[in-house]
Amino acid sequence: MEFTPIKLNTFTFFKLPSAFWSGVRVKSISAEICQTTVKHGWFNQNPFKSMYFAVQAMAAEFTTGALVMYHIKKSGKDISMLVAQNKAVFTKKATGRITFTCNQGNLIAEVIQKAIDTNEGQTVWLTSIGVNESGEQVSEMQFEWTLKARSKK
Repeated sequence: MEFTPIKLNTFTFFKLPSAFWSGVRVKSISAEICQTTVKHGWFNQNPFKSMYFAVQAMAAEFTTGALVMYHIKKSGKDISMLVAQNKAVFTKKATGRITFTCNQGNLIAEVIQKAIDTNEGQTVWLTSIGVNESGEQVSEMQFEWTLKARSKK
């Protein structure tokens, strides 16, 4: 798969339909940064007139996961990936369009290379920051990814 916003949004439609129907969309991706956006609306709201925390988590997690997938493909190796833990801090009501950004592509590349070199599982904590249209942070989410090179049989 090519790593472009349109290809990733199509992937989301088929493989992560709850994220797609909640409005999560990839805005941009490069070797270093991935951004997603999601707009608060009736379908993804909570009873407190803001975006449901799980929708924010989907958008945030996708920024980290897409970067991991990007670097796995770039490595040319068969590497498994799985979220082991996550943490979240909510600092402001999420209303309007929220943009989530993960800018740790270089760290991901290093950890993937270590998994390949050592043939041992590796873990890495990745952070995605959500900001509203005014640039105010609404949430910070961290995901611990486990990565392991699969051995050829």
